Amino acid sequence: MKDNRLTNRFAYDAAPEKHSAAPVVKGIFFDVDDTLYDHLPPFTKAVQEVLQLGEAFPYEAAYRRMRHYSDVLSEQMGGAGALEAGAATELMRTRRFQLALGEFDVVLTDEQAAAMQAAYIGCQYDIIMFPGAKAMLERLVKAGYIVGLITNGAGAHQRRKIEAMDIDDLIPRDRQFISGEVGWDKPDPRIFKLVNERTGTLPENSIYIGDSWNNDVVGALQAGWISIWFNHRQVQPLTEHAPAYIMSGYTDLQEQLVKMGVLPE
Repeated sequence: MKDNRLTNRFAYDAAPEKHSAAPVVKGIFFDVDDTLYDHLPPFTKAVQEVLQLGEAFPYEAAYRRMRHYSDVLSEQMGGAGALEAGAATELMRTRRFQLALGEFDVVLTDEQAAAMQAAYIGCQYDIIMFPGAKAMLERLVKAGYIVGLITNGAGAHQRRKIEAMDIDDLIPRDRQFISGEVGWDKPDPRIFKLVNERTGTLPENSIYIGDSWNNDVVGALQAGWISIWFNHRQVQPLTEHAPAYIMSGYTDLQEQLVKMGVLPE
């Protein structure tokens, strides 16, 4: 029943009257970090380079806490637009490592945290997209959808990641929405509203796919969008919000979009 309802929201009328308005434009938008590519390897590499903790350390759990503190500290600094290069930004970026690893009984000196941040940035643009991610973008673009990105972060920083994925031919820059450039961070509904306004889409006909519960799932739902949670790390929901679907990878996502009628079989 859920599939039918969502399919209808994305389908054109079979026999529209001659005076009816043009079909509603449909948009499918993706988060970037840890949705289009795996964000964990740069973190793991940076921690190992500085501390040599070995394979037994819970890198994935620590990584999730690092991302949590990134969001918290970014908001404290003023959010969107406040994270370009500067002493305060560098302090925030090193502090997040100290706070995250401190939860796992690892105490970092300021020097170690700074070295870890440098190592992290040093390999963060060596990006390999998740298997099936680029093919998914290609299929959606070929099918005629408006496909875009919505990502939190400083403009120059996020653009380097997007450039590393080499997807400008699929998603032009006017459909790449970076919080540091537009003025609002996810989960603020205003960034989603801005995307609708600039792309000529409507909330009820827009899908957002992302891995972060607070930023992506809650943000999209509060903006009236259809939310697909890309939960490849198998974490638990943090609130009572209900995404339309929960996917663990791009094979699952493709199968679901076929079921919804978004992609052909």
